[in-house]
Amino acid sequence: MAATPPSPSWQRRLMWRLVHAVTVVLVLFTVLSMSSKPPSTLGLHSGRLAPCPITPNCVSSLAEQADQKVSPLILDRPISEAQAAVKQVIAGLTRTRLVREESNYLHFEFHSLIFRFVDDVEFHFDQAGKIIHIRSASRVGHSDFGVNRRRLETIRALLPGTMQGQRE
Repeated sequence: MAATPPSPSWQRRLMWRLVHAVTVVLVLFTVLSMSSKPPSTLGLHSGRLAPCPITPNCVSSLAEQADQKVSPLILDRPISEAQAAVKQVIAGLTRTRLVREESNYLHFEFHSLIFRFVDDVEFHFDQAGKIIHIRSASRVGHSDFGVNRRRLETIRALLPGTMQGQRE
């Protein structure tokens, strides 16, 4: 007894369900990215950047967990010159926006290409310690697939050599 092939209507229903499922996922990602608000932890708190959450979508030079730790940058020039160097490097990167600038602090937003997810990148220029603490964190999601670490290492590589510090 020969098996009968599936009818074309069965294949159309399957295709429709796949298209519907993909559309729902795309809409959910879009809504999620558009509804992300800046966290209240941004900025300096008692003279320090906020610690990373326990999720693996944040890296910081102040992190205690090895998988979230990156080396700080070196503050080898006046803060105004160091800030200008950081701003110039980031201006050359795509989908970025300077959100906040203070005498010893910079905050940038980086937007992903497709869903426009926002990552917050912060720099704390510590004159006393001659160091620039850095932090990059995703606003939503659990994992960032290493995007934040790669971003900071790209920025480090583009800065003048004396500011780069040690690489992780």
